[in-house]
Parts: sequence; C-alpha cells; structure tokens
Amino acid sequence: MKISGAVCDATKRLREAGVEDPRRDARLLLSAAVGAAHPALLDPEADVAADALALFIATVQRRAQREPVARIRGTREFWGMDFHLSEDTLDPRPDTETLVEAVLEATPDTSAALRVLDLGTGSGCILAALLRELPNASGVGVDIAAGAATTAEENLRRLGLGSRASVVVGEWTEPVTGLFDIVVSNPPYIATREIETLEPEVARFDPRRALDGGSDGLAAYRVLIPTLPRTLAPAGLAAVEIGQGQAEEVARLFRAAGLDPQTPRADLSGVERVVFARAEKPQKR
Repeated sequence: MKISGAVCDATKRLREAGVEDPRRDARLLLSAAVGAAHPALLDPEADVAADALALFIATVQRRAQREPVARIRGTREFWGMDFHLSEDTLDPRPDTETLVEAVLEATPDTSAALRVLDLGTGSGCILAALLRELPNASGVGVDIAAGAATTAEENLRRLGLGSRASVVVGEWTEPVTGLFDIVVSNPPYIATREIETLEPEVARFDPRRALDGGSDGLAAYRVLIPTLPRTLAPAGLAAVEIGQGQAEEVARLFRAAGLDPQTPRADLSGVERVVFARAEKPQKR
C-alpha cells in the first residue's frame, strides 16, 4: 500500500472514532511507523513496508480508542524539547508553557544562580524548560509517584540538564530542605465530578492523581500553598497553574499564607492560567 492510501484509510477510521484532527494524527502515526522524522518528509507515492504497515494499523487502532498520539509515540514536545511520558505522568499541554513564560518574565536576572523547585514535576517539563532558560540555575523536582520521578529524572538527564537537577519522591514540599528562589507547580485542579466529562484522551489516559483536585478542584492548593512561606527565599517567586475561574480563590490562599499575589497571567485563549505570589523582601536596616 502506498503512503497516500494508508493515510486516507486511517483518516477515515479516526474520523469515525470522533478524533478531532484525523488526518494530522494519521500522518503523525505513519511517520513514526516508517521512521520519518516529520510528516512533511512522507512521500505520498512511496510504498509502506509490510512491517511498518502492520505497526501503523495497530497504532491507528489505539488512536481510534482515543489514546493520545503523544502516549502512543511515547513523547511530547514542550518548550522545543521532547519529553518521554509514562503512565504516571501527565501529558503536558501547551497551556502550561504560559507558566514558564510568566516565571521568566518575572525573573529580573535570568543569569543568576537561582534555586528552582517544581512540585508535582511529572515528566519534568516545567523544570527542564526553566533550567534551559536560566543557565546558572539548579533545580529540584518533587513527585508523589515514584514512576513519574523516574521519568522526570531520565528526561532531565537525556536533555543534558541532569547535573543541575535532582528529583525526589514525596508530597509537595515535605521531602525538600533549604530555600528556593522560584517555586512552580501544576497541581491537579479538575473537580472530581468533572473528570468524566473531559475528552477521553484526558479522562481515560492521564493519571487520575494528576487531574483530581477534589470536590472544587482546589484541594491541592490548600495543602501546598501554606507550606510555601518556609520554602521561599526572601522576595522569592511562587507560580502555580490554575483552572478556569480559580484565580481569585488561589490568590486568597496566597494572601492567607502571608504571600503577596500578583496579577494573574492569561493563556493564549484569554483564560487566567497562572497565579503568582512573592515572599516578603528582607527588611533594610
């Protein structure tokens, strides 16, 4: 079978399964099956080898069951880097890049020797992106899932950042000591009752622990934010990703912890996606 025919058949199958962009996904899966670096390199008139075709058909069937392409291929691009995924890691979304952008904009000296803490690190994508842009920074990632911690550690090492980062298993700030200049987190923020209404790609394939934010989606913030005053260095920055409509309550939690919330940052869709807060500056004498 020629590539054009394989893509056509797969597109039809994925469209029937309700996949949002079936042709794009068919081309991504076929490029992976034949070993092409990018779908644009596929020659429509080339024949697909039998073993590659069998692999392609199997992956199309997985996608028809609404398994995300990133999980089928095993990697997700984030901040221009490829991250390996595992069953314990969230599939990073482009919206989360808003958190990285916001932190970098709020960091006056990106060449400083900063300490960065990433709570609930998952694949390690946020920590890796910040370390890539903060060349003299070091970082620690924390995740309660041992499998996620292993995946993050492997990603950081593979991306050449392992010498500046470590990953530990534990709940939020419990396993770390010392003070950090930047603390970031993308905690679970979906209300429990809403999880089953999400797209199947999320509801069925992302780890529930990384999604479930309790009855109102804010359970994780109530636990982690009160620990930040003893974790942040003077004038240190905390930044958390949030769900739609959660900015006001998360800012209130920061204020209750003695931190100074800043103006929330919206993502490209105009949804308030990041809430910042700063620790107090040291008093001048």
